[in-house]
Amino acid sequence: MKSMKMTQRAQAGFTLIELMIVVAIIGILASVALPQYSNYTSRTRAAGAIAELNSLKTAIGECYQAEGKFTNCITMGTGSIPTVATSKFLIGATPVTVTGAGVITAASTGATDSTGTALGIVLTPTITAGGSSMPFVNSGTICEPVRGLKPGQGGC
Repeated sequence: MKSMKMTQRAQAGFTLIELMIVVAIIGILASVALPQYSNYTSRTRAAGAIAELNSLKTAIGECYQAEGKFTNCITMGTGSIPTVATSKFLIGATPVTVTGAGVITAASTGATDSTGTALGIVLTPTITAGGSSMPFVNSGTICEPVRGLKPGQGGC
């Protein structure tokens, strides 16, 4: 019987205080990481929305070069102007519209501000006489450096 007592070891483990400290540290790290992750995903959706509009921008630019005006370049799904469908980056029943001046508008994107309001895109073509390209200037709410596009990105 005496030899059995000597071979038993005391059980070792974490104390309640040690476990509570670990949980507190994880909570602090999560409170810092979650807002940063939310900003990151919103910026990713903003970049995705602009990327999905690149083919439309190119088609409108080429159409304007061929026609000399925007009249035949604003109806999506006709000629060389592609149709833009609803996606996780461009939201709404009609996610994108093009006006008579070649302005591309996406009122609602997957990118949101800190209150959850969807950020929008307004791309206005810049026509330069004798120019070889047609840059688009973005004046939408998506030009927001924390949760949208930074200056210099996507026409902002």
